[in-house]
Amino acid sequence: MHVFLLFSLLFASPVFAERLKDMASIQGVRSNQLIGYGLVVGLDGTGDQTTQTPFTVQSIISMMQQMGVNLPLGTNLQLKNVAAVMVTSALPAFAQAGQTLDVTVSSMGNAKSLRGGTLLMTPLKGADNQIYAMAQGNLVVGGVGASANGSKTQINHLGVGRISSGATVERSLPNPIAQHGTINLELNESDFSTASIVADAINARFGNDTATPENGRVIRVQTPANIQDRVAFLGKLESINVMPAKGGAKIILNARTGSVVMNQAVMLESCAVSHGNLSVVINTAPVISQPGPFSEGRTVSTQVSQIEINNAPGKVLMLPSAVSLSDVVKALNAIGATPQDLLAILQAMKASGSLKAELEII
Repeated sequence: MHVFLLFSLLFASPVFAERLKDMASIQGVRSNQLIGYGLVVGLDGTGDQTTQTPFTVQSIISMMQQMGVNLPLGTNLQLKNVAAVMVTSALPAFAQAGQTLDVTVSSMGNAKSLRGGTLLMTPLKGADNQIYAMAQGNLVVGGVGASANGSKTQINHLGVGRISSGATVERSLPNPIAQHGTINLELNESDFSTASIVADAINARFGNDTATPENGRVIRVQTPANIQDRVAFLGKLESINVMPAKGGAKIILNARTGSVVMNQAVMLESCAVSHGNLSVVINTAPVISQPGPFSEGRTVSTQVSQIEINNAPGKVLMLPSAVSLSDVVKALNAIGATPQDLLAILQAMKASGSLKAELEII
């Protein structure tokens, strides 16, 4: 029986240099989430059932009042072509007023489909409750559905649509790199060795004292005072090639699927592993006892169980010290365990101290 392992690298391979822009990001240069509540109109009878979604009716009445249309009190609107939706988008870094954004429109009521609908003007707000963009346009829904005489068919999802360039930025965010004479470079993964290597590479490129590592993730970098020179400086900074430090040994165990993923730094010391399978089979069958003729006896039914225990011969394997990932994989495959058994074996190896790696179970 073979054990199938998923691993990142089977054979030892050299570590290649990476661009700094792939390893780190500039603090403050990120996208910001936007959200808004709006109405989609023009649906072909597939909108919200207004008796079950009163917020849709309230939104329509409020919108019509803003347009100068006052409905009599107690008016019962029975609309089928309107749906209440949530509109989401992301405001990228350095976005300026007039720039367009893609928006996603999701039904929040019981509308059957948003296909063919039009989103009315919807303000999009950030976490500070300020309006940063306005969205409006025709939805594109990737699904399709049809129903007749109680039969229904549907392909993909009909409750979510997208509007390409459907929002216009109304307010720009402050430029984080134009406020101070320094920037903070944040590594994607915390590592003190890599932070020191990155700082040394920046200082070798731009001069000493340009970069100072603050901790295992943040590196403070001095930038030129002129904003134009600063942009050119950051462009050169991102293009620096850095060879990151070797990461810590780690093994990821998926208890649901039995998959095992390990990186190149995993090492195994000499250990002995005993592995065997124990199976218990219980069969129960009814036994009928019939009385003899004219004996005035009664038929008796009893249950007879047969228990069989199969203990496969276990074997003790000596696993030698392995200093490379390929040797570790060969040693684990020699055990002949299933992926589910391998989870327990790796945990036992870790507890005994023979497995030099961090175990993470997901």
